[in-house]
Amino acid sequence: MRLNVPTMSEMMAKGETPEILFWVGCAGSFDDRAKKITKALVKILNHCKVSFAVLGTEESCTGDPAKRAGNEFTFQMQAMMNIQVLDGYDVKRIVTGCPHCFNTLKNEYPELGGKYEVIHHTQLIQDLINTGKLGLEGSQTYKGKKITFHDPCYLGRANDVYEAPRALIEKLDAELVEMKRCKTNGLCCGAGGAQMFKEAEKGNKEINIERTEDALESNAEIIATGCPFCNTMMTDGIKNFNKENDIQVLDVAELIVNAAEL
Repeated sequence: MRLNVPTMSEMMAKGETPEILFWVGCAGSFDDRAKKITKALVKILNHCKVSFAVLGTEESCTGDPAKRAGNEFTFQMQAMMNIQVLDGYDVKRIVTGCPHCFNTLKNEYPELGGKYEVIHHTQLIQDLINTGKLGLEGSQTYKGKKITFHDPCYLGRANDVYEAPRALIEKLDAELVEMKRCKTNGLCCGAGGAQMFKEAEKGNKEINIERTEDALESNAEIIATGCPFCNTMMTDGIKNFNKENDIQVLDVAELIVNAAEL
């Protein structure tokens, strides 16, 4: 199936305005594993005939890692540049597969003048199912499988989005098993706050190993994530325990694509 991914500039040249801008993010654009999550979301958008576009080469990092690492100046430069591009295209709604981009665009851009409706991809997919545009009826792909959901910090505790990803897992006819630390009490995978890009500090255990132990305790066959960073950290954790043949780490969008056989 050929993926149709128009850019904002292509659509503007045709005199068209998409309903939604898909903010791909650095991980979704450049990381080989995260690109699969990007493709999964595009498959869903194409299948449901959602009018969307990406910025393509005009998209730049939101500035989240710089801000978390304490470089407010770089963050503001990145943000102002992005706001200029977004406002130039008169963007109103944004969907993103990365909770870091989601949080920054939604909560930190408004004070710099960038006001948009920002939703996470799990919320968009839930809406597509609720409005009947995407059907999973009769799907046997994950029927009865034990799936646990790891709450990304910037989706859950920072923005109170707990229901959408879980509702999607339940739509798969799977058994949702919760880790002992979940929802408001969730534990970080260890990649947030720009930790993804630096060496670990002294300690006796990596955070992602601790979090993977939580997941293993749940006896889940699949660890579902809603963030490319979490996906990397949990995958590394599973490899650390030599469980990569027994347990899959998949983004919620990938689970939906597999179940809907898109």
